Amino acid sequence: MSHLAIFLVYLLSLSRAKASTNIGVNYGQLGNNLPSPHRSIELLTTMKVSRVKLYDANPEILKILSTTNLKASIMVPNHEISSIAANQTMADEWVKNNVLPYYPKTMIRYLLVGNEVLSYNSEQGHKMWHDLVPAMQSIERSLKAQNIRDIKIGTPLAMDVMQSTFPPSSGTFRSDIRDTVMAPMLNFLDRTKSFFFIDAYPYFPWSQNPYNISLDFALFRGNSSIRDPASGLVYTNLLDQMLDSLIFAMSKLGYPNINLVISETGWPNSGDREEPGANTFNAATYNQNLIHRMTTKPPIGTPARPGIAIPTFIFSLFDENQKPGPGTERHWGLLHPDGTPIYDIDLSSQT
Repeated sequence: MSHLAIFLVYLLSLSRAKASTNIGVNYGQLGNNLPSPHRSIELLTTMKVSRVKLYDANPEILKILSTTNLKASIMVPNHEISSIAANQTMADEWVKNNVLPYYPKTMIRYLLVGNEVLSYNSEQGHKMWHDLVPAMQSIERSLKAQNIRDIKIGTPLAMDVMQSTFPPSSGTFRSDIRDTVMAPMLNFLDRTKSFFFIDAYPYFPWSQNPYNISLDFALFRGNSSIRDPASGLVYTNLLDQMLDSLIFAMSKLGYPNINLVISETGWPNSGDREEPGANTFNAATYNQNLIHRMTTKPPIGTPARPGIAIPTFIFSLFDENQKPGPGTERHWGLLHPDGTPIYDIDLSSQT
């Protein structure tokens, strides 16, 4: 084999090695029939994902992760946000107890403060809104004091932070959070070179309006396109529309360059009778097309940001039978509790 051929084979193997680097899986534990953490992490490693996102800083799971090459995302629970914001010692203690015993052997890459905090519209929720950025700043100071600089701090938000999303160029944040929460948060993310973490589910806008949004458009089947009349950008899928509305909203506040991480996305594999489109065929179609799109080299990006990679976490590893709400809430899993696939999917996008 010639040197050129060897080099081309090397490049091909390298690109394949990186093919799954943007795909992670959310590992929730709201079920009474789920396998042990050890078995769950074992399953993740065999699925060839590169990242796992937790909804806490479970010590057993973090110890197990230290024996793998999985990059981990851990989370400060919502109920601890206000105390961490009010007291730097509380932030220091949180980092001491939940990061230092495991890092760097466990490859903690993201430390997320709260989960969809801006979706809580109660008196206590409003207090969390205003404590969110101060808590992120306190955690940053704690990490810096330990000379830890490669863990990015963020917070996952839901699409309900948006006041307008369509067309994407009209994207704006809600008026009740835009100046008081979003502007300082974007300033923090920009200063620390972190990411805007978004939970983006095309299933929900499609299922709420199936007569006006094509299922093919929601599932990346590319049989139709929509042109944004203001920007001139053309959209072939619903997820790109949702993400670009965020990019336009950030740009309007003076932050056009903060990169995105999709902290949750997916499609329900089942649901209640009145929940349309929640089935294994659509779930497999959405997730496989998503993986292909997010692992393509060079990166596709979105119409507003072509060529920019977007790290993506699929929700979720298992169906979680103790989650409240409608049937779809308990049916986002890739695997049955016994570890067998609910539907066939290749998270490395190699086949």
